[in-house]
Amino acid sequence: MITIDPVTILLSVVVVLFLANVFNNRKQDNNKNFPPGPTPLPIIGNIHCIDLEKPHKSFIELSKKYGSVFSVQLGLEKMVILCGYDTVKDALINYAEEFSERPNSPIFEKTSRGHGVILAHGENWKVMRRFALSTLRDYGMGKKSIENKINDECECLMQTFRSYKGKPFDNMTIINTAVANIIVSILLGHRYEYDDPTILRLMRLTNENVRNLESLMVKLYNSYPSVIGWLPGSHRKVLKNNDEFQEFVKETFTKQKKELDVNDQRNLIDSFLAKQQEGKPESTLYYHDDNLTVLVVNLFGAGMETTTTTLRWGLLLMMKYPEIQKKVQNEIKRVIGSAQPQTEHRKEMPYTDAVIHEIQRFGDIVPGNVPHATSQDVTFRGYFIPKGTIVIPVLSTALRDKTYFEKPEEFYPEHFLDSEGHFKKNEAFIPFSLGKRSCVGENLAKTELFVFFTTMLQNFTFQAPPGAKLDLTPVSGITSGPLPHDICAIPRS
Repeated sequence: MITIDPVTILLSVVVVLFLANVFNNRKQDNNKNFPPGPTPLPIIGNIHCIDLEKPHKSFIELSKKYGSVFSVQLGLEKMVILCGYDTVKDALINYAEEFSERPNSPIFEKTSRGHGVILAHGENWKVMRRFALSTLRDYGMGKKSIENKINDECECLMQTFRSYKGKPFDNMTIINTAVANIIVSILLGHRYEYDDPTILRLMRLTNENVRNLESLMVKLYNSYPSVIGWLPGSHRKVLKNNDEFQEFVKETFTKQKKELDVNDQRNLIDSFLAKQQEGKPESTLYYHDDNLTVLVVNLFGAGMETTTTTLRWGLLLMMKYPEIQKKVQNEIKRVIGSAQPQTEHRKEMPYTDAVIHEIQRFGDIVPGNVPHATSQDVTFRGYFIPKGTIVIPVLSTALRDKTYFEKPEEFYPEHFLDSEGHFKKNEAFIPFSLGKRSCVGENLAKTELFVFFTTMLQNFTFQAPPGAKLDLTPVSGITSGPLPHDICAIPRS
């Protein structure tokens, strides 16, 4: 029997990775006009000079030395970083097609396989995006019907808040479920109670993956999948959670197929299944079960996570700045009174509108953006970027751009108000990104944020528990949420 020394195996792996790294750098060196960046070390690249929990912070620092367009290397993977609103806008608007792809990274290929909408490629992405946009509209996005559902959900949420009778509680799961119920009503056609084990399970899977996708092990897996893949770590947790969620979706639409009535479509899954039965070439090419599975996972995660995180930031900031909370409540009382908030009220509520915008800006919910990739070779701002290069347009650098925001590091609603107190747009406010890959649920999210936020402040004053210190340090992950904390919801008379 032949035994192999583990040290020998480890050394062999290191040598292979070192040679691969050298070859990769030589290949990049042939492109003399690639964006500049820090010199990478063998095997690890620039991992040593990047805060892996908050990479956008490192990118901001590196941009001071290398400019608004520069490169970094994580393992073997070179990527281009875009910083500042002008540069991000230039890329995503003026070079929209060139920067419209998604990376072929190992973790994405395992979880999405090019299907769905967020991480899909080429024509498949375009077809799925068109379907998602049109179907979201069909089931209420931008219409009165979805506002009514949000108002109904708000009443359930307010009842839950009241049940705590002013005592401290963690709002994470409660708000998460309330927001999830809106997208679930579109995807599946029903809602869940806040203690339902099914929705709690789906939210846990989603939230864990949001945190883990920014972990060191996932980054290493993306660079060295054949080496890292068999090791334990967060990359395997991401894949396991993804498989479990996709299995739930498959079970759900398999049941719906049996009772489908194409003349009485009840939700997005029904609409997709009806497309399968049309008999057109694209029915087979694009409207297959794999696309449906990933699309539902995509829309659930995107429709729940960012809105929930924004609302939680909103309540935390209202507790931190009670004078701002009071001004919002005064405006709600003057314009809405005790009626149900509607989006039509927003135009009469410039201060509340400014506060919601500033919550999104200051909360910096998706600081690093979802990675883009070049769909073709492109020369951008004097640099040559080859086809297939990962590109990170750092949204945080737009939302905190000193050229566009007077006090970028402070919570300052006046960023969105003119000298007379009227609402003022700011072009660098791009929390939903820009261009062809901007968020498909932007209009739904805007409606949810206004109705949920105004309803909560109409019914309650939010305070920190006695003796609690309010920490505005964000949690690391793809999204940037508040640290766990308790709130006190004091009923308003």
